[in-house]
Amino acid sequence: MAENDEPFVSVIIPVYNDPDGIETTLAAVVNQTYDEYEVLPVDNASTDNTKTVIDQFATRHSELIHPLEETDVQSSYAARNRGIKAATGSVFAFLDSDMSVDRTWLEDAINAFETRSCDYMGYQVNVITDEESPTVWERYEQTFSFPIKTYLEDKNFAPTCALVIRADVITSAGPFDERLVSGGDKEFGQRVHRAGFTQCYADDVATYHPARDSWDALQSKALRIGRGRAQMRRYHPELGGYFHPIHPINYLPPSPFRLSRRFSGRDMSLLSLIGFYLLEYILKLTQTYGTLRESISLHRSEREEQ
Repeated sequence: MAENDEPFVSVIIPVYNDPDGIETTLAAVVNQTYDEYEVLPVDNASTDNTKTVIDQFATRHSELIHPLEETDVQSSYAARNRGIKAATGSVFAFLDSDMSVDRTWLEDAINAFETRSCDYMGYQVNVITDEESPTVWERYEQTFSFPIKTYLEDKNFAPTCALVIRADVITSAGPFDERLVSGGDKEFGQRVHRAGFTQCYADDVATYHPARDSWDALQSKALRIGRGRAQMRRYHPELGGYFHPIHPINYLPPSPFRLSRRFSGRDMSLLSLIGFYLLEYILKLTQTYGTLRESISLHRSEREEQ
């Protein structure tokens, strides 16, 4: 790509109460080989020293980093929308605050984006751990998290931790739904797909996401996913695929074929496979509990508003 053809890119990073994570991400994105970009970290009303970390980076890189805040709505999607409103780029690249990237990440991403004539592009997320012998929680994350190519091919979306998109696509399709705590990536991606924009996957671009390393972290994620399903069912019934929280399908064990596909070709003992299957089932039930609890909360709020 000729240098004068390089689009100006706005890198948007929502963050809430994660000073270590945002430090890792900002340290990686300020050192890119790509020249035409700005970095917009959006603090979503953190109560710790996250804002201080951002401000320190902004002081050292004042021409590159432009801190923003979203204090009205506690939602990663609201924080992303705040970044979108302030962005000056013709292309947006989204990251999460605990991720890392190589120095060539943005150059590689924009080359792939422009070469493929994409409007909306997802790419690899490598789940990593600092441990030589990952815990069972980390191994589960490495196996099941971020099948982005499958998401794009089967469900027409990419998670916002690995998304590059043209600014005018958002102008046309609209911003993220700030009411959602989870599932907003899917709702937005499918809205973009219905609008007729070109969606792509780049297997030659990658970022790095730390594996969740405890039951509490996996449980918190599962509850959030469950809450998001209830909200998607309430706010976006046109998408379908979200069952009533007491539907029997929510309580059935997951398909063992999904597990066998993920572990195909790996050296795994039968005991380990059984353990992962049980963990997946427990997390599915946890998601269902989150869906049920959020459905009750939404129903109560609706009745109070009447």
